[in-house]
Amino acid sequence: MEKNLTKFYERLQHPRPQMIRENWMDLNGLWDFCFDDDNTGLTENAFLAEDFFDRQICVPYAYQTAKSLIGLNEDHPIVWYRRPLPVTRQNGRRYLLHFEAVDYACDVFVNDRHVFHHEGGHTPFTVDVTEYISESSTLYVRAEDFNRTSQPIGKQSWKQENFLCWYTRTTGIWQQVWLEETGQQYLREVRMIPDIDNASLDLDMFVEGAGQDTQICGFVRFRGHRITSFATAVKSGRARLSVDVSSEDANFRLHFWSPADPNLYDIEFEVLERGVLMDHVSSYFGMRDIAVKGNKVFLNNQEFYQRLVLDQGYWSDGGMTATPEQLLADLTKIREMGFNGARKHQKIEDARYMYLCDAMGLVMWAELPSFFEFSHISSENVMKEFHAFAAKHINHPSVIAYTLMNESWGVNEIYRDKAQQAFVNGLYWMMRSLDPSRLVIGNDGWEQTMSDIVAVHDYNSDPESLMASYPDIETAAAGSPSRTSLRHCFAQNHAYSGQPFMISEFGGVAYDTGTRSIDSSWGYGKRLEGQEAVLEKMAALCRAVHSIDGLCGFCYTQLSDVEQEVNGLLDHNHEYKFDPEAIRLMMAGDKENGFLFL
Repeated sequence: MEKNLTKFYERLQHPRPQMIRENWMDLNGLWDFCFDDDNTGLTENAFLAEDFFDRQICVPYAYQTAKSLIGLNEDHPIVWYRRPLPVTRQNGRRYLLHFEAVDYACDVFVNDRHVFHHEGGHTPFTVDVTEYISESSTLYVRAEDFNRTSQPIGKQSWKQENFLCWYTRTTGIWQQVWLEETGQQYLREVRMIPDIDNASLDLDMFVEGAGQDTQICGFVRFRGHRITSFATAVKSGRARLSVDVSSEDANFRLHFWSPADPNLYDIEFEVLERGVLMDHVSSYFGMRDIAVKGNKVFLNNQEFYQRLVLDQGYWSDGGMTATPEQLLADLTKIREMGFNGARKHQKIEDARYMYLCDAMGLVMWAELPSFFEFSHISSENVMKEFHAFAAKHINHPSVIAYTLMNESWGVNEIYRDKAQQAFVNGLYWMMRSLDPSRLVIGNDGWEQTMSDIVAVHDYNSDPESLMASYPDIETAAAGSPSRTSLRHCFAQNHAYSGQPFMISEFGGVAYDTGTRSIDSSWGYGKRLEGQEAVLEKMAALCRAVHSIDGLCGFCYTQLSDVEQEVNGLLDHNHEYKFDPEAIRLMMAGDKENGFLFL
């Protein structure tokens, strides 16, 4: 945990803890709202009429949730938002409007002027509204979401009702909205890649509005102690350099980031124009390395056994939207139950979740939400969010892997279809080009192509036959080890090449504590009666997984109950179903490598 608790909670209250400016305004809260099923808001400019908006909504919650103050589980594909933009424009200043996620297509208006269009329901975007604001500005947002199977929708049901493990839809704004003030020149983006072998941090900085006299200065500190500083000119809007962050007070030149000791360095960026301060950004980074060597995963050049839990990030009253306090409570429970990380599933999470993983010492797999119909249109839709997906995670030391596809969703014929194989392999190499510092899993679950980890899903509820399916890793990888999916580990024309092997989904034992009224609930395997029987089944499955030689880790399904799915370790209210100490002992096993919370 971050040693400076004051700084920890200050960062947690900012929507983007890794890029904090002093002058910012929280735009969450009550907005005017309406449904626009006939699309008159756009076709007839009806959104400008005072009586067009007939209700209010609490942003950033989707209208389908109770916390939105609307709570209607109805299909309204076009929605509008309105609120005042109380900004007095100052000469020489710029005003940046940030949306962390709006599902799916979004149009932004200031007064009667259209200023921005964005497509992609999971990734952040920024709008420079400087030229559009006046003394009394009004902000309008139009969101359109038909939940088509050609767009990445993750776990949102594309049918009229929930089914299997697909849940209530999310429409419109569902993550943070805020406004920042900067100078005419400002830091648009920074990428920070640690190099622990050389005790250095590689910086790639992008400055908006930069000229010939623009300069970036920076200051690196660790727990208040100065480590180093730097200054560099900006050329064509970009500045790159490598910074030596070694110090004598560290035991081995560096304060490494790991689950056992999640050290974070503070870094400040200043953009100067002819010596005048234009922008100041507070951030942080961690010195951490993740790599594959043979069939093992290494964290900071030490073998690392992953004990992950599948985290879908749904709340009974907020849908996919949570408060920072809820995120903190979930991750605290993850640690208490003995996991050293989480696989964030089919969702691009709130930036504060990644910050908490950074500060608390939990590794994380980031995952692209899936589409469900392969075509050139779905391919194009993935790429609309792909770069932003990488950019959102690239500076977080907790993020050690990207999952690009899950269980052949959207590429259902990948086992034989060369076009679908090429698509997944293309995503793999594109991610490698954007971020070569992390592991990449191509198609998690089965029918894998290019992948740094062979990741298998196995919901076999019989511990004995589960163990028997993995007599050795080479045999399992060459066949179809999961008796529940019966899918090949690899697609045709692809084969195991000795990389690490992991059971990245197992368990899923159902136990319904009645925290939500559900007509029918489900989990994996035969439904058991009573908590004791459920705990024994979970323990037996964990023992089976621990006994398989050659695994680099596992991921247990799942953290919490989600709507009709009741196989969580926590209930719908994210409270414990079981004694966390009992879960911790199950997950620990007898592996000596990796990091345990004892």
